Amino acid sequence: CEVKEHSPVENGGGTEADMAVEVETWEQKEEPGEGEPGGGGALGGEGGSSEEARGREEVEMMEEEEEEELPVLKVIPLPPDAPKKEHVNVVFIGHVDAGKSTIGGQIMYLTGMVEKRTLEKYEREAKEKNRETWYLSWALDTNQEERDKGKTVEVGRAYFETEKKHFTILDAPGHKSFVPNMIGGASQADLAVLVISARKGEFETGFEKGGQTREHAMLAKTAGVKHLIILVNKMDDPTVNWSLERYEECKEKLVPFLKKVGFNPKKDIYFMPCSGLTGANLKDPIEECTWYTGLPFIPHLDSLPSFNRITDGPVRLPIVDKYKDMGTVILGKLESGSIAKAQQLVMMPNRHTVEVLSLLSDEVETDEAVPGENLKLRLKGIEEEEILPGFILCNAENLCHSGRTFDAQIVIIEHKSIICPGYNAVLHIHTCIEEVQITALICLVDKKTGEKSKTRPRFVKQDQVCIARLRCAGTICLETFKDFPQMGRFTLRDEGKTIAIGKVLKLVPEKD
Repeated sequence: CEVKEHSPVENGGGTEADMAVEVETWEQKEEPGEGEPGGGGALGGEGGSSEEARGREEVEMMEEEEEEELPVLKVIPLPPDAPKKEHVNVVFIGHVDAGKSTIGGQIMYLTGMVEKRTLEKYEREAKEKNRETWYLSWALDTNQEERDKGKTVEVGRAYFETEKKHFTILDAPGHKSFVPNMIGGASQADLAVLVISARKGEFETGFEKGGQTREHAMLAKTAGVKHLIILVNKMDDPTVNWSLERYEECKEKLVPFLKKVGFNPKKDIYFMPCSGLTGANLKDPIEECTWYTGLPFIPHLDSLPSFNRITDGPVRLPIVDKYKDMGTVILGKLESGSIAKAQQLVMMPNRHTVEVLSLLSDEVETDEAVPGENLKLRLKGIEEEEILPGFILCNAENLCHSGRTFDAQIVIIEHKSIICPGYNAVLHIHTCIEEVQITALICLVDKKTGEKSKTRPRFVKQDQVCIARLRCAGTICLETFKDFPQMGRFTLRDEGKTIAIGKVLKLVPEKD
């Protein structure tokens, strides 16, 4: 077996003919590369200089050889008599470049999910691209665009296990263009880890008006994340050097804001310093940091109390994604109920009866699944084209509600002008994304007393709470917040900003 070492110049030991072709393609492709879809142009500064285009050519040339080397996650076969570990979904959120993917990669390495060899390979490849500090994040940022730019786009997934629990890491993108992806990630999580950078200047930009630290914390709260762990990352940076003052300063600025979003600082929030690149304080405590006495990150996750799950409730599985693979395959997190192989279920809102052919929980095949697990189901009786993200699998005896019109209590978080009836926005509810219009404002709610106004408001503005009637463009699945919180809370977004968060109060039948 010959080992190919490809530095961009050697072109993977190609023949002279190959080289000639490469030179030709370079001559032709001198014009600046077009921006990638999804606003890639804007991210790359000036839509990518000719150098970037050239880099991309190299990447494409090299990609043919790289295809066999995708990282393979080791699946540890459990002994048959082992009790089933509790599943916990952790979402990593925070501003761009705070170090979410790097911490994720480091954790997978420390818990033995990524082999040292694979990481050394990443390190070598990252060095060739002058990106040597990024090699850890490559364990989670697997596609080429993410690696070239060093930014996460899709929500990365990975697994790791501790003694008591089985964790799924959801690595959410930090960039503001990809907030919808991040909402999808947070809606599957039980606990969020907000990563902030302690480096001078980086914390401030993440936290100012346009930064993602604020928006992400708020979205995580709406998505139903109860616990928030805040990792103050990059403590090993020369400008910080594990200083307690800087750590406390970050803490002081964050706490009032998190309180405002609705986290209780005593119960729901936990701060800890760490360094993603060196791995300090993720698994083992370190000497430099004498003032931090709590548990390091992974042991802390292990010691958290377990989440209460409704196993005997109705089956509810919001669909995150679907694809074709010897049948129809769907992905999602089971919110309540349990699913077994060969069970008959109903896909709402279109009421297709389907049968579960096989189910995988975190890539491991099982016969039945309990709430909180991330599942891949292969279904019979439905085509992939007939499914959209946001559809829900239910059991036939207890279907979830669906409709187009509902009343909800909403809090306007940021919006420059006023909002009147007839205002259009994009609704994100569980995994579903749908256009929505505010058709009527019913009353204002006093924030402090909770009293409702007697008269109908003509408009609402920032920081007000109101009850409004919303109407979707199409039929969606939803539940009232008090019946089933995971499917009754939502966010409204417009022009790339989160405008409001809310909860569904009641569903309005179509006739009135």
